[in-house]
Amino acid sequence: MSKPIVAIVGRPNVGKSTLFNVLAGETISIVKDTPGVTRDRIYADCTWLDMNFTLIDTGGIEPDSRDIILSQMREQAQIAIDTADVIIFIVDVRQGLVDSDSKVADMLRRSTKPVVLAVNKVDSFQKYGNDVYEFYNLGIGDPIPVSAASRLGIGDLLDAVAKYFRAEQLEEEEDDRPRIAIVGKPNVGKSSIINKLIGQNRVIVSDIAGTTRDAVDTEVVHNGTDYVFIDTAGLRKKSRIKEDLERYSIIRTVSAVERADVVVLVIDAVESVTEQDAKIAGIAHDRGKGVIVAVNKWDALEKDDKTIYEYTKRIQNTLSFMQYAEIIFISAVTGQRLNKLFDLIDVVRQNQNMRIATGVLNEILTEAVALQQPPSDKGKRLKLFYMTQVAVKPPTFVVFVNDKELMHFSYVRYLENRIRETFGFKGTALRFLIRERSGKEQ
Repeated sequence: MSKPIVAIVGRPNVGKSTLFNVLAGETISIVKDTPGVTRDRIYADCTWLDMNFTLIDTGGIEPDSRDIILSQMREQAQIAIDTADVIIFIVDVRQGLVDSDSKVADMLRRSTKPVVLAVNKVDSFQKYGNDVYEFYNLGIGDPIPVSAASRLGIGDLLDAVAKYFRAEQLEEEEDDRPRIAIVGKPNVGKSSIINKLIGQNRVIVSDIAGTTRDAVDTEVVHNGTDYVFIDTAGLRKKSRIKEDLERYSIIRTVSAVERADVVVLVIDAVESVTEQDAKIAGIAHDRGKGVIVAVNKWDALEKDDKTIYEYTKRIQNTLSFMQYAEIIFISAVTGQRLNKLFDLIDVVRQNQNMRIATGVLNEILTEAVALQQPPSDKGKRLKLFYMTQVAVKPPTFVVFVNDKELMHFSYVRYLENRIRETFGFKGTALRFLIRERSGKEQ
């Protein structure tokens, strides 16, 4: 399923972040504290009337500013606009219509994207109601009065946004070809990898219409199987200034990861793994995608018999929240091990779709409990009744217990390790839902 992407744009200090936090806070599920990913979050998975979409926050747009920071914000907002399916253009009723609003409106008109105009800070319709009509002068549609701070008019705003969602975005895709997102920081060799794969496999490359404009979909055939590679590198060429790499990479990555089955995180072997790589990996981890870490430019590194071992440990330390990720050392220049990438992709996809019979799971559970006593608190001990798998992509398990408050995360991790020891599940996250016998979910 390829979720619609909604971007919030507008000049500084009109309430973009407040609106973002209200929408995210009311609709986002509890986010695991993945190191370096959930802080300063600029995107959120949201739901409105059973419709799922991804919301992107942007820096304020100052159309004519020469200030380098504001220029970066403008560039970032342009990327969000290019990426989005629908744009929420937010203005401030108390400041009234200003010249910058008109210039932002011109920018949005050129994008040809659907735009919903939100007039913010309308805490009292009696007081500010007539002032809303001034924004018809923008010529960008009917202004919708809202107050992000007071949470007024949010439903009307989301109704207007949802009208632009396309039916195919809200339905399961029938296309069952494996979709692989190539993600990573700029200049790590993402496009070079895809170009090499195309050259090696000698197939006709076609541009497949994607849901976002920032990613290029490329079909590659390997051993008779069709793969669709999503390359996020194309949009970087639009930036003419030094980028705020962190925020740009995240915006580009979110839309590509949404559409992928397996995510290949490309790391520069010379630069080594960084916290920014961890942030990008965390996007895939949050969404339960299959993950392969491809260390590119391996040919450019001087090596000895310990290099691979030391490099692997470094990656696992930085990406400590996803020890399950598969790691491969490649070179887009020489083609080293690129064919093995397809084998890894197939293995990760199989693991993502693996189902374990309930009887087998409960044998593992019984043995695990016998080997390590469940925790207790104030004389009450955790009892684990049974476990069953309820979903794939990622494999998701429900564990029924007597008291979910006693189910410490460390014991969940212990159960996960026992399952992985038996079945591997390399390359995919595992999710656990803890329920009391009454059926209440954690």
